[in-house]
Amino acid sequence: MTSVISPPAATVPPAGPPPRSGKRRRPLGRTPLGLLFSAPYLVFVLLVFAYPLGYSIWISFHDFFFTAPGAVVDRPFVGFDNFVTAFADPAVIRSFGNVAIFLLINVPLTVVLSLLLATALNRATRATTFLRVSFYVPYVTASVAVVAVWIFLFNGGGLVNQILGPLAPDPSWLINSQWAMPTIAFFVTWKQLGFYILLYLAALQGVPKELYESASTDGAGRVRQFFAVTVPGVRPATVLVLLVSTVTGANLFTEPYLLTGGGGPNGASASPVLIMYQRGLQQGQPDVAAAIGVVLVVLVLGIALLQNRFAGGKD
Repeated sequence: MTSVISPPAATVPPAGPPPRSGKRRRPLGRTPLGLLFSAPYLVFVLLVFAYPLGYSIWISFHDFFFTAPGAVVDRPFVGFDNFVTAFADPAVIRSFGNVAIFLLINVPLTVVLSLLLATALNRATRATTFLRVSFYVPYVTASVAVVAVWIFLFNGGGLVNQILGPLAPDPSWLINSQWAMPTIAFFVTWKQLGFYILLYLAALQGVPKELYESASTDGAGRVRQFFAVTVPGVRPATVLVLLVSTVTGANLFTEPYLLTGGGGPNGASASPVLIMYQRGLQQGQPDVAAAIGVVLVVLVLGIALLQNRFAGGKD
């Protein structure tokens, strides 16, 4: 007789809860120590940036005015009335046009000049430290001191007009409605250039030298290497420079306040932030000033998103 050996029966796992994994979920993430170290800055951002922004949005939709400390007053919801009041003023609309002119001059000049100078400094072999410090000194110098020098250079009898002679504008630069804002844009570009040069210098350290050697072997000259290797290699830094210079320029206040005596002549150099200061503090309309600020934030965010989309791509 032939015996038939049947296969072993399948083992049925016992019913019950699945075995626990050795890894436990951590409520603070994988690096709680890093979260602990970043907590002070997070609190700083919430208190100094997030809370004031949220409070400004609330003020812009209410009838808000300054009162004595501890006073309890009614602040009714007024909808978009503050926005209508703000933008019914031609000075407010003109201030946004002024800052647009400023950005159209300042941002491209900042990107182009800082990249060119950073590339030159990165290749320099002599007096490198001296040149880098020279470009950075205006950025760390107090604006009041530097403004005094520019007023001396660009006033009616200043050095610039003496050099230009009959080609100098009349009236002079800072009291000329057409040249006041461009002059401020050139001043801000010159003053802040050192900071952006340092950003590009840091980015240039990350561009492999082998790429330049390969391009040189293929017969590419300095100009071709600049556009084929340097510009793509520092693209993330370019996006950062675009964003920072745009945000900084949109918050323009000190320069027109000091150079043109508060936005002159006749509001030709007034910026939205300067108008906010005048309406909110000098004229006692903080709700209208908050409405201007909210619109400015929305516009800057829109410009920043477009810059990141078209200049930065998916990076």
